[in-house]
Amino acid sequence: MAIMQNTLKVLRAQHNLTQDDLAVKVGVTRTTITYLEKNQYMPSLALAVKIARFFDQPIESIFIVNLEDENNSSL
Repeated sequence: MAIMQNTLKVLRAQHNLTQDDLAVKVGVTRTTITYLEKNQYMPSLALAVKIARFFDQPIESIFIVNLEDENNSSL
């Protein structure tokens, strides 16, 4: 099982954006941004791309996926 973490809150703070500001910029609700920052929601690929492009960062530098058991991974 994969566990996702992200640097979204840090990036948002570095750019002086509120959750509402970021939500408007990427076309989602503030609630979605809140859930993302709390790692309670895994974004779709399309949303992850929008966020990465907005911050001009690679997706993998914002959304970090850790595999619980890498030895049993089928990747």
